[in-house]
Amino acid sequence: MKIDQIYTGCLAQGAYYIESEGEVAIIDPLREVQPYIDTAEKNGAKIKYILETHFHADFVSGHVTLAEKTGATIVYGPNANPKFEAHVAKDEEVLTLGKVKIKVLHTPGHTMESTTYLLQDENGKDTAIFSGDTLFLGDVGRPDLAQKAATMTQEELAEILFDSLRTKIMPLANDVIVYPGHGAGSACGKNMMKETVDTLGNQKKMNYALRADMTKAEFVKEVTDGLLPPPAYFPLNVQMNKEGYASIDDVLAQGTKALSPAEFVTVAEATGAVVLDVRHEHKFAEAHIPSSIFIGLDGQFAPWVGAVIADVKQPLLLVCEEGREEESVTRLARVGFDNVLGFLKGGIAAWKQDGQEVDHLKSLSAAEFKASLDKGHQPVVDVRKFSEYQAEHVVDALNIPLDDINSSMSEFPADKDFYVHCAGGYRSVIASSILKARGYHNLINVAGGMSEIRKTGMELTDYVCPSTLK
Repeated sequence: MKIDQIYTGCLAQGAYYIESEGEVAIIDPLREVQPYIDTAEKNGAKIKYILETHFHADFVSGHVTLAEKTGATIVYGPNANPKFEAHVAKDEEVLTLGKVKIKVLHTPGHTMESTTYLLQDENGKDTAIFSGDTLFLGDVGRPDLAQKAATMTQEELAEILFDSLRTKIMPLANDVIVYPGHGAGSACGKNMMKETVDTLGNQKKMNYALRADMTKAEFVKEVTDGLLPPPAYFPLNVQMNKEGYASIDDVLAQGTKALSPAEFVTVAEATGAVVLDVRHEHKFAEAHIPSSIFIGLDGQFAPWVGAVIADVKQPLLLVCEEGREEESVTRLARVGFDNVLGFLKGGIAAWKQDGQEVDHLKSLSAAEFKASLDKGHQPVVDVRKFSEYQAEHVVDALNIPLDDINSSMSEFPADKDFYVHCAGGYRSVIASSILKARGYHNLINVAGGMSEIRKTGMELTDYVCPSTLK
């Protein structure tokens, strides 16, 4: 028996490859499915099952494409209603994979079809659970995403999740390995550990939600407390996962079209496409296409695209580093953004050579920022999460989290210069690019963010450990 965890840091997502006697099950595959096919072929194995733990909200699964290419059976748990051919399993149904068995455990609460897959080895011993978004390491799945579909409140879903955990998962042996759907950084939970594999016994000790003496009322309160609104693109991803989507091959063919500067302008004007610049923030600051939006590939790319662009059908044109065009299109497709119309051939250098207009982002070092503030007060906008701001911030700074920028545009100063900063310089450039695209040209980015500001001796609020904040 072979188990591989395929972890994608950008999405904080775990997919799984299980193989026994030449038969393979893939759990929660990403959109680009060829690596799974290649691995199975290399091992002389055949993909038999594609096991989906639920209809994902934070990414588009590769289940439909993988089934089309391999003939494998897509499996969901009870209550699922996909618009494509799939096997909707019964609770405690057993699937045979070579010499091992996979037991379907219906664990609703995160969503009503949420399912945990229990792997039993050749001797019938419970070995591992693939818990999807039901159980994370250090946390459980948020119960607010399926409210509309389930016609329930988040509290009612939390009560169902409580029962699922205590009747289906907690009775399992302590040595059972937990393979979760996500790790720290995912918006599907709030207190996840950085580790991606653990024993169930340790989770019973460490995970607040598995506390043996916890009442249902206590669970509901703790699970729902402090939940931030889900990103706007989540329902659109759920729809794609339920109904199907375009082939990743077709998406890549369209998105990796090389466009000359003149063609780039023509397509942008004809389609209303957003120009998305995915280079490093320093290169964007130095020179970029006017009104383009920056979201760099080397940060939490896909989630931020989903959060600030939101509409997965929005046409996009890309400005990339040479050689990263396919990567850009693929990572956008993972979160349902399939409408990429091409990229700027030759990048900003070609754009300049063609005589096209170039903009830049005014940016100061943290030391220059302090020196400027020492001379006189100018507004400071901190675009970190509220919890980060609460923990420590520049005295008198205004907090407008990047997640809320589209609904909080009027809160930014319109009549005077202001500074924008985040933790390390990535989110502040995203925010600055959006503001500039909306007509705010009176902003100054603080390079390096709080990590550099702390080194200057600037007056900050007293530090409060984030774990003590609610």
